[in-house]
Amino acid sequence: MSDSTTREAPSEAKLGGDAPAVAADPTPTPATAGERSPGADGAAKSPSSEPPSPSESNDGAGAAATTDAKGDEPPEADPAAAAPPDEPARSEVRMRLFGRTDVGQVREHNEDNFIVADLTRGTRGLMEADRNQLVSERGALLGVCDGMGGAAAGEVASQLAVDIIFQKMLQGDVPETHDDLAVRLVQSIEAAGVRIFSEAKLDRARRGMGTTATLAALLDDHLFLGQVGDSRGYILRGDRLVQVTRDQSLVNQLIEAGQLTEEEAETFEHNNIILQALGTADTVQVDLTFVELKHGDTLMLCSDGLSGMVRNDEIREILRTVDDPLEACKLLTDRANQAGGHDNITVVVAKFEGDLQPPTKQEVESLKYRKYELPEPPPSTPTAAEASRRIKGLDEPKVSGRPGPRSAGPRMSDPRIEVRESTYDVGDDDDGHGGGRNQDDSIQIPTEGAPSWLVTMMIMGAVACVVVAGYFLLRP
Repeated sequence: MSDSTTREAPSEAKLGGDAPAVAADPTPTPATAGERSPGADGAAKSPSSEPPSPSESNDGAGAAATTDAKGDEPPEADPAAAAPPDEPARSEVRMRLFGRTDVGQVREHNEDNFIVADLTRGTRGLMEADRNQLVSERGALLGVCDGMGGAAAGEVASQLAVDIIFQKMLQGDVPETHDDLAVRLVQSIEAAGVRIFSEAKLDRARRGMGTTATLAALLDDHLFLGQVGDSRGYILRGDRLVQVTRDQSLVNQLIEAGQLTEEEAETFEHNNIILQALGTADTVQVDLTFVELKHGDTLMLCSDGLSGMVRNDEIREILRTVDDPLEACKLLTDRANQAGGHDNITVVVAKFEGDLQPPTKQEVESLKYRKYELPEPPPSTPTAAEASRRIKGLDEPKVSGRPGPRSAGPRMSDPRIEVRESTYDVGDDDDGHGGGRNQDDSIQIPTEGAPSWLVTMMIMGAVACVVVAGYFLLRP
């Protein structure tokens, strides 16, 4: 990815040795030379809210426990009416996690960003409460974005992506089903792509900026992963490390087509070409996959600065032997730097515990990349991708379909300007109002306001043309 101009970010602290790490201190200070924190992800954020109102005291419980003045027992309540509605049983999932980003050994600036968020509390960052989460009703969000574009544009794109996706995931009601969370994740990623694309069109210096996005949203034991680009998501289950996302890159397309082997891909000269990214077009195709989590599973999200420098066997061994996510992130970024550190390095590690069932041998062996099919959206609810197609290009002038009065024509920003897209003529009726004549109706020659002599000359000229043409055609 291209270099960019770095910005001030939350402070960092060394986690042992000489390798800097992202710290939980939310006090904004300039970043160290070798590494920066993930922008807004380094500090917890909590939306302001009013304290919950006290529960109603008159709920009928006291009346049910007493008798009336005559000593009679009160009538029994209807059990069907008092029973709470059926709710799906959900596992209590706990996770320990950490995230870390490093500039690497070659790049001057870090264009990567990551996010770790508790959607129920509405906070994000690496405070202690965020690093040890009980997954609640709204779920949790983790993600890695690898920016590109140069001149600080890559950093802007990746920061916009994590910010917008976080905001969109907080909107709406509590997800009632897994489908609700999956749809919200896809629509949030699509919305981020539309926003980045619009920002790039508004600022010529940021033309072409974009970012990869690998986001994981968790609700009870269902982990959904939304993928755009070539950042990756892995699951370690038992002794198996499985990539549960699919790279949207040229080299992966060649591998799947059988034109390139895994060994040849490591030295392929075009292995940095990706097929799509957020912000490079007005729409993206989000690849949605899922994993049913088991007790002891470990999730790792990373940019290609890690997966392209460290072999899978080394990654598997670190995740398997190191229990602390903070220490695992540190070791992984150190290995990538030792291997050359050719790109920015970003990694998020989460370990899942709680009421999850331990995996069986078959569940360990059957773990693989699995697509998740979303339900069909209702016709009246367009997706973010469909809505973006309706947005008029920002570089195109606004043109009125109906001209205003010449004496006092409205300016281009006037709300009276209308754009009409129909198969009907736009004209004036006899009473001066906008006409709605169908194009299939007979065509009326506009004679109103024309001099009578001009109309006469036009008619005589047409008759003369007919006479002359008939003379030459009918003469022997």
